[in-house]
Amino acid sequence: MTPDSNARGPIGPGIGEGLPGSAAPRARRTAPPPQYVLTEDTPVYVISVAAELSGLHPQTLRQYDRLGLVCPDRTAGRGRRYSARDIQQLREVQRLSQDEGINLAGIKRIIELENQVTALQSRIAELIDSLEGAATTLQQREAAVHASYRRDLVPYQPPTQSSALVVWRPKR
Repeated sequence: MTPDSNARGPIGPGIGEGLPGSAAPRARRTAPPPQYVLTEDTPVYVISVAAELSGLHPQTLRQYDRLGLVCPDRTAGRGRRYSARDIQQLREVQRLSQDEGINLAGIKRIIELENQVTALQSRIAELIDSLEGAATTLQQREAAVHASYRRDLVPYQPPTQSSALVVWRPKR
């Protein structure tokens, strides 16, 4: 324990704390903000832990890595590090193989197509955002042009064509 840590824990105030005339309690130190944020893509699991979490043998994980089904990150010493997303994908590969009877080449193609669909969906979202931004800009420019009109001028309107028939008879 550090000298600044509270040895009493969450039980409550110690003797003399909180009484009139006692010294003010020390403010608790807050932990510094984490420098490393864990996400589901953060590679943290070694192969033995990943094998246990996915329910597969470590040799199966190595085979899937060689085939390109699940490609974990590597450490500087070339050790495999699996993320939570990799574990989820290992379970999906096992489900497709065991329950659906799909061979590993078919599973690899399915994964490639799913990745392609995900990439296309994100690209569509980007294009929609870009289109909406362009439409907003166009509306703002149009509003600026309309606001710049002089109010004393009447806009030109082309003459309308009449369908009335006029017969001209000269006077004699």
